[in-house]
Amino acid sequence: MVERYCAVLEDRGVLEVTGADRREFLQGLVSNDVAKATPDRALYAALLTAQGKYLHDFFIVALGDALYLDGEAARLADLKRRLGLYKLRAKVSLAEASDRYAVAAAFGDGALDALGLPPERGAAVPFADGVGYVDPRLVELGARLLLPRGAGATPLASRGFGMTDAAGYDRLRLSLGVPDGSRDLAVEKAILLESGFDELNGIDWQKGCYVGQELTARTKYRALIKKRLMPVTVHGPLPPPGTPVMSGDQEAGEMRSGRDGVGLALLRLEATSDGKPLIAAGAKLTPRKPAWANF
Repeated sequence: MVERYCAVLEDRGVLEVTGADRREFLQGLVSNDVAKATPDRALYAALLTAQGKYLHDFFIVALGDALYLDGEAARLADLKRRLGLYKLRAKVSLAEASDRYAVAAAFGDGALDALGLPPERGAAVPFADGVGYVDPRLVELGARLLLPRGAGATPLASRGFGMTDAAGYDRLRLSLGVPDGSRDLAVEKAILLESGFDELNGIDWQKGCYVGQELTARTKYRALIKKRLMPVTVHGPLPPPGTPVMSGDQEAGEMRSGRDGVGLALLRLEATSDGKPLIAAGAKLTPRKPAWANF
């Protein structure tokens, strides 16, 4: 019986960053330490506004003489445009590479062993003319892969993975309380620490300056977090994203993505502990603190 699965994530796109200054260029822009992106280590990071609000999140993979960003396909052109604003005289080129590379997820019992990966966040190995790596956010999410577009999931099938659709991976993500880009983080509004980026290995607190660093650091060190994105069990019809969550006659938060009776909601922390029921569009929500979270 198949206990490990793979899915090609067609909602993901790939941006190629080349040139002699590629690392220094990204280092001054994103929330993680790009120097740590190597052939045996992948990263998770975000691009923020100057005010420290979310714009994009992505995975950074080193392959050959390039860095590849695994980001949202529908917003890849915007990511390229925003990064391009900072190029100036840097020796760097940005090019969409989704026609050459596909993104896949591999998860389930024995998934990391089957790919020759240790259970260590971000650990990476060459795989099928691409890269396989442990999800830098949580080991429980399994592995992500950057694969030549024409290969599809064939290399994974040869390692004993059964094919599934992206919904299967989405259910795993939701059960673990992990956000999925702009589905869960409001662009130009969300704060990284409300969405678990610290615990999910998306911020390096020791690296130098990057865009939005000041507000991110201030939020952490002054303990200003009053809301958190957390998984909720939905008792009733799944409320659409953006639906207000009510605690009595007070607004307690807002629904984000969801599927099959499980969702994510951005909730005021005090509203999750006062014992009052949380209601969204007539459905009762039961929030749960993820095992990895530190609030």
